[in-house]
Amino acid sequence: MELDLGAVRAFLAVVDAGHFTEAADRLGVTQQAVSKRIARLESDLGVPLVHRSRAGARPTEDGATFLPHARALISLADQATAMLRAHRRALRIDVLARAAASIAMVRDFYEAGDVDVDIVVSRGAVPRSTALTGGSVDAAFGRATGVLPPGIERVPACLEPIPILVGRRHRLARRWRVPMEELSGLTAWMPGNARDSEWEEYYRLLSAEFGVQIDTSGPVFGHDHIMERIGASPDLITFGNKTQFPGHPDVVQISVTDPTPVYPWSLMWREANRHPSLPLLIAHVKDHYRPFDARSQWLPAADRPLFPAAPEPGP
Repeated sequence: MELDLGAVRAFLAVVDAGHFTEAADRLGVTQQAVSKRIARLESDLGVPLVHRSRAGARPTEDGATFLPHARALISLADQATAMLRAHRRALRIDVLARAAASIAMVRDFYEAGDVDVDIVVSRGAVPRSTALTGGSVDAAFGRATGVLPPGIERVPACLEPIPILVGRRHRLARRWRVPMEELSGLTAWMPGNARDSEWEEYYRLLSAEFGVQIDTSGPVFGHDHIMERIGASPDLITFGNKTQFPGHPDVVQISVTDPTPVYPWSLMWREANRHPSLPLLIAHVKDHYRPFDARSQWLPAADRPLFPAAPEPGP
């Protein structure tokens, strides 16, 4: 005897809903179809499974005995289906932002192997742990501090140097590089630094340590608007690069040194995720990571334990 999984699902839906009509709605079929499926299952098993009455539907004694086995059967079927789908579908990776170091890492991974990837740009709209646990993404790049939720793993991915952008009328405009101490007292206009975002905290800590004022006032009308204001100002700066803000002739990019602020990117994933391409991504990121250089780079204190410094050179 071979059991029909569709009939078993119908039985579970009726037991859980308590009514044939609601069970039909959950399954997206007619009430008649649900009744036929359960009748066929009862015929195959040779016992009545559901007691029908005006008050609704409830399992018979035999139905209650069969119930845990039915749940286990459907659970195994769903797991097998999910595993096969994981082998077929692309690896979904949240890069957080389109113009960020994470997109370059994913591009290098894609070009180095034979793995299909699906890029997700969340901008932090959905909590990363929620997306990973819920399965909407397989892996996510971003800043990770503190204790991660149970079941979420991470590795350091990269430390992205952060330059500044200034208008051509700014006193620093003719410089190729500028020491961090010279930015003290200047105002960095960054209206996209959303409150409580991972990058807002990063720049708040940078401001506290080096005296750069972070101004987040004003709505975000787009990258062109930010560049127009920076380009027209003799005083304002912003932290960013030409990849994020391309193509404005009145804005120049300047490297920051002594120390260079670096943004800490981690790769995160759910430990229980069994996508066959996930280990390949993790290995690629581990292989390309370059350690933190405490002599020339700056990280917030909370990030440093997650990005160990490179060993000191020998004598």
